[in-house]
Amino acid sequence: MTIVPYDEKYRDDMIFMILQAKDALGRVPRLNEDLLDIRANYLERGDEFWLALDEDGRVIGSVGYSRVPETKEAVVHRLYVKASLKHRGVGTALLQTAEEGMRRKGITLSRLHLGEPREQWFESYAFYPKHGYREIAPRCMIKEL
Repeated sequence: MTIVPYDEKYRDDMIFMILQAKDALGRVPRLNEDLLDIRANYLERGDEFWLALDEDGRVIGSVGYSRVPETKEAVVHRLYVKASLKHRGVGTALLQTAEEGMRRKGITLSRLHLGEPREQWFESYAFYPKHGYREIAPRCMIKEL
């Protein structure tokens, strides 16, 4: 596995992977609008977005973050891992890459928002605390970097 900064050449493969990941969780596979234009919604704003690629160059995961204006905080977005490759360290590697990117930019607090109902997001509610995140409000977790 390799983690690379987002490149437009992976756009369609990324979208396909995310829709499959949502479907595997039993959710209606809808695409969040920010994913249609990573460049405008992340990169041009000074935020970052990465993709995990397998040995064949196919997208197997994604993660990004956006800074909270006028603060040293950022929000983690779109951490997805191909369903058949979960529990193999892909999500951990992506999250660590995003956190390292945040630190390089002077961000000291990582924040994320989780979905409802909680039962549909059980993987997220189990994953993030293992990586130092703590719930501070319903559906909201933070980690000091």
